[in-house]
Amino acid sequence: MADHQEASVTLPSDPASVATARRYVADVLLEWGLADDADTADSVRLIVSELATNAVQHTFGQSPTFTVDVRLERGECLRVGVTDSHPRWPRRLPAAVQQDNGRGMVIIRWLTAEAGGRLSVSPTEDGGKTVWIALPWPVGAPARTAGTC
Repeated sequence: MADHQEASVTLPSDPASVATARRYVADVLLEWGLADDADTADSVRLIVSELATNAVQHTFGQSPTFTVDVRLERGECLRVGVTDSHPRWPRRLPAAVQQDNGRGMVIIRWLTAEAGGRLSVSPTEDGGKTVWIALPWPVGAPARTAGTC
């Protein structure tokens, strides 16, 4: 396996692109050796869905596209980032019982932490941001020795 692998796709900020982003990442992970039915694959698909949905819904039409980057570093750490050009960073909203939305970042944080990973947000040169998750890569490493990234 290469020391560093990466893949990227840029999609229109349209609700239909969420499924395309999820499928793209699932295909990349499968190509890199992560079984489609692995817990990590399920978590990453849901995280990508939530991040892509945020990039579409919360940019208020000010980001015509979003980009999904997938990186595997040293066969140990999987990083997935979703970039949009809107300047507003994600915020944690209070979880009201009758609230129809606003739980995406809560879900992302929980899934990332459960998998032993971390979440971060970084600015882009054009004033937007990338929301990153980093997870230990489970392929080829026993669960006991898989570290955090």
